[in-house]
Parts: sequence; structure tokens; C-alpha cells
Amino acid sequence: MTTAPASPRHKPDEVDRDLLNALQAGIALVPHPYREVGERIGLSEDEVLERMTRLKEGGIVRQVSAIFDTRALGYESSLVAARYPEDKLFEGAAIVGGHPGVSHNYRRTHAFNLWFTVAVEPESRLGLEATVDKLQEASGAESMRLLPTLKLYKINVQLDMTGSQDNTAKEDAPRKAPQRGDGALPTERDKEFIQILQRDLPLTSAPFDVWAEESGRSVGEILGAAETFAERTYMRRFAAVLNHRRAGFGANGMAVWKVPEERLEELGPRMAAFKAVSHCYRRPTYPDWPYNLFTMVHSTSMDACEETIEAIAADSGLDDPDQRAVLYSTLEFKKIRLVYYTPEYREWEEFALSGGELPRWTRA
Repeated sequence: MTTAPASPRHKPDEVDRDLLNALQAGIALVPHPYREVGERIGLSEDEVLERMTRLKEGGIVRQVSAIFDTRALGYESSLVAARYPEDKLFEGAAIVGGHPGVSHNYRRTHAFNLWFTVAVEPESRLGLEATVDKLQEASGAESMRLLPTLKLYKINVQLDMTGSQDNTAKEDAPRKAPQRGDGALPTERDKEFIQILQRDLPLTSAPFDVWAEESGRSVGEILGAAETFAERTYMRRFAAVLNHRRAGFGANGMAVWKVPEERLEELGPRMAAFKAVSHCYRRPTYPDWPYNLFTMVHSTSMDACEETIEAIAADSGLDDPDQRAVLYSTLEFKKIRLVYYTPEYREWEEFALSGGELPRWTRA
């Protein structure tokens, strides 16, 4: 099989798109995972590695690693909505992004124009609320609203790279709400393996051998730990994470809904059943934020996003425009895979507690 020449602007072909779908669905916890991926879609291991190299060079694949549940590991986390004057937004975003627990940080089309997720480690001296207070004060935000998850109905970011999925398609059966850990916090030994598995998987025939050599642990120990973490739902899956925009999904619409309290448990799973919805959460409301149900839709265009959102509205009976708002991401200030058990959290708190100038995030 011939493949396109390497290029940092490589556009995925049909085979690449099948590969990207397989990589997002999950990578087998076996000594030769790229061989197993190839067997699923009719490629040799060498072809998988060649294509993945181009897709990573082109920035389409961000990382291949374990995807952990932050709360299951004992971290406190929340989505945060912030409001800035436009001339203060970029400075504010840089200060917010300087926190090591901020993994997503976007400008969106709303008076609350900066949206970010933040996590603090279990041993945090400040805790979540005081950390956000420090960020608000340092960044000059007019308002910051903590929007933690009150109920998780769905989290499943898998972009359909083939383009064959109907924007309004629903799953056949209601999706069970994801389990978030087994109630026990990771041990020191667990943390050691989490630190290994959260790294970007090397692009080589036996990538876990590389990790074994670097860590002094055996391949069997590493894979065994990963399987245990999956069983305990510390780890949601081991998979590729894509750069949505470079993968061709230029529209990122967060549809938020005013749902009557008595209908939340009906409509949460119902909205989560739409295949184009990657996230569905119940969150708190405020006098200036009346929306309690959040659905995230990624698509190739704003029109395609709107088609999904209109279908959700019709299906749920929330077809009054006043019952919803759609916030589109217009600029990505920061998007990283959260790194656990790093001293950067404590270093940031030292700055915050000492009254020093907080670190800033500089976009690459």
C-alpha cells in the first residue's frame, strides 16, 4: 500500500481516518499495541507507525496515553466560566493558563468569554475555591463562576473521522452514567504507575518496553497496573487524543440548557444518547448563569453543530430559544493532557500564598 509523503500539513486520507477512529476507540494493553491496531483495520504494524508519525508531525494526534478520571484520583476539579473586558482577555487567559491544573482554556462567544477547567491535587493547601479566587484576583476577571459536575451523564470524546455518522444519530440503548473510581485513593505504588502511563506512548514496535527500561519496572507490571486501573475506573481508556481543529472538526459548540429540575434525570441521559454529543453534565446555576445541563458537540462546521443541537431541542421538547444558549470556541489558549503528581502544583501554590506574581502560560 502506498502512502502520502510526510508533511507537517499532511491531510488525512481515507486510511488515516480509519486509523484515527481506531486509535480514539482505544489501544489494546498488549506488548505490541500498534500491531493490534493494524490487525483491526487491515494495516501492517509498519504502516500504522508510518502513518502515526505523519499524523503526529502534522499535529493531528496530540498524544497517545492513559486517560484518567481526575476525580477518581482524588483531585478536585471544575469547569469555570470567567468574564473579562475584551482588552484584558489575553492577559487574563495567560495568568489562568499558568496554573498546572488548567488543562483546557478557551475563548467562547458569550459575556462569560473565558472557559477553563482546573484541578487541584488532594494535598492542596488552598483547595479548589480558594485557587479560583486567587486566579480571579490575579487575572482581573470581572466574575468567575465555579461550575463543577453535579452529575456526569456522558464523557466520550471520539470524533467520527470517516464522516459517515449522521449528525442527529442516537445510540440504540441509554448510556449508563460513567463510574468514577471505586472510592479508594491511589496508593504510592499506584501513583508510580500513573506517572508512567500518563506519558505519550513511544512510536515503536514495543513501546511498553521503552517505558519498562526507563522506569525499572517490567512490561507485565506496567500492563497489569493499566488493566487494574481500567477495572477500578481510575482510567477511562488508553487511547489517542486528537487536535480537533487540525483533524477537521473546526466547530466546537457548547450547548447549555435551562431544564426544569424534575426533568433533569430524564433529559440528561436522553441528550447523552446523541452520538455527536461528547460530554453531558449537570452543573449548578447562578443569578447570571441559569443553565444547568451542558452538552458538548464537535463537528466539521457550525451548521453541522446546529443540526445536532436542533435535533436535541426537538427530541427533548426544549425548542424555545430562551431555553438554551450555544457557546462556540473561537480561540484555544491552552489544551494539554493533565499531568498528575507533579511538583508544579505545589510550586504554583507557593507563589499564590507568598503573594508573588503567578506564572503565565505562553502559547506554543
